[in-house]
This record gives sequence, structure tokens and C-alpha cells, in this order.
Amino acid sequence: MENAGPILIVDDEEDLLNLLDINLRREGFRTVTAKTAADALRLARTEAPALVVLDLMLPDFSGTEVCRRLRADEATAFVPIIMLTAKADEIDRVVGFEVGADDYIVKTAFSVRELVLRVRAVLRRAGGKSAVTSPPPAAEDPVRQVYGVLAMDREAHRVWVNEEEVVLTATEFKLLGALVDRGGRVLTRGSLLQDVWDMPPDLNTRTVDTHVKRLREKLGDGAAYVETVRGVGYRFHFEAR
Repeated sequence: MENAGPILIVDDEEDLLNLLDINLRREGFRTVTAKTAADALRLARTEAPALVVLDLMLPDFSGTEVCRRLRADEATAFVPIIMLTAKADEIDRVVGFEVGADDYIVKTAFSVRELVLRVRAVLRRAGGKSAVTSPPPAAEDPVRQVYGVLAMDREAHRVWVNEEEVVLTATEFKLLGALVDRGGRVLTRGSLLQDVWDMPPDLNTRTVDTHVKRLREKLGDGAAYVETVRGVGYRFHFEAR
């Protein structure tokens, strides 16, 4: 992977850990592995991973808590996370998304090939890069969409507010893109659940609200472009109000 950190695989099942490690390396990825939540957090800070494959059931504390801590740390907040777990209940999947996971795979229903494809897809959405940032593109760059103080580059998966780069997770970037694509129109929470998370539109969850809140916090001055429409959903304004 060009200019990218390794894939961090976190699982206390040694056979599965080795299986994932071997197959991801075979596909050309660099990898590091951890069997505990504590080791996962340490490696996430020292190795700057491009993506984390995270088990939920770990011997010291839960993968859900690992996800929360990664999202709360500025150094790791951007890292895409795929949860890989034996927990198949819908509520577990919902909680995973609410704490910031970008994808969720049930162990009993996945193949290694599927995992590799999902890793590639999430990295593609994230721009396939590590924490290293570079200067914003020139304003005349045709791929750069500019809305007042907010600018986006879809191909590079980058966002700027007041010319300062804001690092978003793949899911946050996809959420912002969905709002921008239908700017001026109200998007219901149900439609966003379908479009961004591929979840049933009638699911009773705080996933959308949680991610919009996190997105606004990161956008700072650009948060004014994302409007709450009470009782309905959210709308993107091309001019901040």
C-alpha cells in the first residue's frame, strides 16, 4: 500500500488472527497484530495504521471501548475501523456504528475473501492514506468542491475548513458527501441510514445523530452548513446560515 500504514488486526483467537494476518499479507498489505485491547491501543498510537480490524470480545476490555478510545484520540480519530465479531444481533451492529465503526462483519458469516474486499473498499473511501497530510490543492483544481469556508476533494477523500485540513473517518466523509450531493433538500434519518450505513430506514437508532454531532464538531466553522430540520432530519446549505 503506497504511503499507508499497516493493517492492525485485533483478535484473541490465535488461529483466526494468523489466518487474517497471512491472507492480508498475501494480498500485499503490511500488518501488525494484537491479542488484547491494551496492545491494540498502544499499536494504534505507535504504528499509525491505515485501518483496524477489531474483534469486539477481548480478554481485558471490549472492542467497543477500544473503538471509543480510538475515536476520542486526535492521533487515531481518523483511522477506519472494521469490527469483526461473533455477535450477530442487530443491536450489536447498531452499537458498533454508534461508537464509530466504518463496517461490521459477523464471523460466522464471512469469508476471508469478503474481508479483503471490505478492507479495500473502506480504504478506498478513506483515500488509502495514513495520518500524513499535505497542503490543500489549488483553488482552481477541478476536483475541489468549494462552499464558502468548506472545501471537499472527493477523489482524495479530503476536507478543508478555512484552508485547514479536517481529517474525517470514511463514514463521516460519506455522510458529508451524501448531504452535499442533495444540498438544499432535507434528508431523513431513515434515508441517511440506508445511503450511508446500508441499514433499514425504520431502525430506531441514534447512529445518524451521533455521527452528525461528531461531524459538526470536526467541521468547526463549517458546521453551520449542516442544518437540523426538527422532527425530520438534516439538510446541507451551500451558504452557511
